[in-house]
Amino acid sequence: MRRVPSLVAVLAAATLALSACGGGSSDDTSTGGSTGSSSAKSDVKVGMAYDVGGRGDLSFNDAAAAGLDKSKTEFGVDVKELEASAGETDSQREERLRLLADGGYNPIIAVGYAYAPALGKVAADYPDTQFGIIDDSSLSSTKNVTSLVFAEQEGSFLVGAIAAQASKNGNVGYIGASPSPLLQKFEAGFTQGAKAVKPDIKVQVKYLGPTTDNSVFNVPDKAETAAQGMIDGGTDVIYTAAGGSGAGTFKAIAAAGAGHWAIGVDSDQYKTADASVQKYILTSMLKRVDTAVYDFVKSSVDGKVLTGVQTFDLSTDGVGYATSNSAVEPYEAKTDDLKKQIISGDIKVSATP
Repeated sequence: MRRVPSLVAVLAAATLALSACGGGSSDDTSTGGSTGSSSAKSDVKVGMAYDVGGRGDLSFNDAAAAGLDKSKTEFGVDVKELEASAGETDSQREERLRLLADGGYNPIIAVGYAYAPALGKVAADYPDTQFGIIDDSSLSSTKNVTSLVFAEQEGSFLVGAIAAQASKNGNVGYIGASPSPLLQKFEAGFTQGAKAVKPDIKVQVKYLGPTTDNSVFNVPDKAETAAQGMIDGGTDVIYTAAGGSGAGTFKAIAAAGAGHWAIGVDSDQYKTADASVQKYILTSMLKRVDTAVYDFVKSSVDGKVLTGVQTFDLSTDGVGYATSNSAVEPYEAKTDDLKKQIISGDIKVSATP
């Protein structure tokens, strides 16, 4: 198996990351942030390799963590979580996955498409370990890799429809981390949903950086600047799919004040945002990464591990929109009608802009 010269440094960094986030095995009651305990005790050991931002991003990674926490509580699985760092290489991601595999963790879940190149190498060297990867299907022909993917364009269509109904200026915005095929799915659905409600609506689009820079998922200052530019251009509702960077959009919207709305992503960010911005988060596009992680772990515990490509869409409640903020209530009827049309096939949502 391939080893890189920086292995010692990587292991040390992983140890520090675990200490910082309360990670470790299930013997540490702080691991995963679970509440309560389970009377069940499974022999399954689950490894989780987070994307940039890790626990605490209040978005993508936290959604994955929620699924892991539920699995730990219900099944008593042993858990080890490792964090990613901004600007890291494929070699570093590879070593993180190898560390988990060498530790006997099976299954191992890679959170985010950035792991695909590294996982392709590691999976070949550990044929008896089942890996899951979120947001990537390029390894779907690899027997021991399960792709956990979502119809983000469908959920984004719904929040696009909400944005168009809520906009007084007929001008909405989308901020993505980078113009990757994945994040363009969010853009495509959002734009189509907005135009389904108001065909002549203006949709401003801004990406925070290139696809080669994973740090764009954790640069709230850049998102705040981008959001402010949109607001200056007349936008009054902004949807952001950029992990931890979304906090910057929330800040800009809150500063703009009444009549401006932010739309969160992945988790219900109305529930997790700082009190100073909470009331400005109209809704969030729910991407049930928690469900995907839970289902994958459960299948392993049950001895019938999910394989191939597992797709989570509107028909399975794999995506949707949040209703925690009562301000979204006036827009629910129209949005739910559009949801039914998507599920029935009467509306086809494109995955590309």
